[in-house]
Amino acid sequence: MTRTELANRYFDWMCQLVTDDRHSAQRYQRLLMRLHETEFVYSIPMDGNRATDGMDLRYRFGSERSYPEPLIASLLDNSPCSVLEMMVALSVRCEEHIMDDPDVGNRTGQWFWGMVDNLGLSRMDDSQFDQRRVDGALARLLDRKYGRNGEGGLFTVANSRTDLRSVDIWYQMNWYLDEIV
Repeated sequence: MTRTELANRYFDWMCQLVTDDRHSAQRYQRLLMRLHETEFVYSIPMDGNRATDGMDLRYRFGSERSYPEPLIASLLDNSPCSVLEMMVALSVRCEEHIMDDPDVGNRTGQWFWGMVDNLGLSRMDDSQFDQRRVDGALARLLDRKYGRNGEGGLFTVANSRTDLRSVDIWYQMNWYLDEIV
């Protein structure tokens, strides 16, 4: 198997974790690919945990698809975490570790597309894709130039007493969940 073949299978696997009939991978291929092409850089040290979760997703993929760890290490684990990996991993962690509810079902995609929507990118399907707009939203996220309440970042917390630009993504997500639940 080549690096490209495995990378494509990994990308497809990540997409299937967060897509559905409304948000199909085929309809949002360009956006999802751009998220994956963009390196997740962070300035808050605890956000390093989000990068680690994103890179650990590579090994979860390998385990679920029965690819040996050395193959994953040599062909996939040779680049920094992408924004897509971080967002998918955060959505999985949110669902599996915090919001799991068998009566409701798996909402991993809901958490992911909620972040996409808050970034202002939910209309960026392939027919309306604007790379400059996407890159601007990603720069705003990564440079923490979004609103004090998180508007324009991954999570908006309307009643936040803390400037969300100064706290790590994990706390932002938890405060967001507290507000909506």
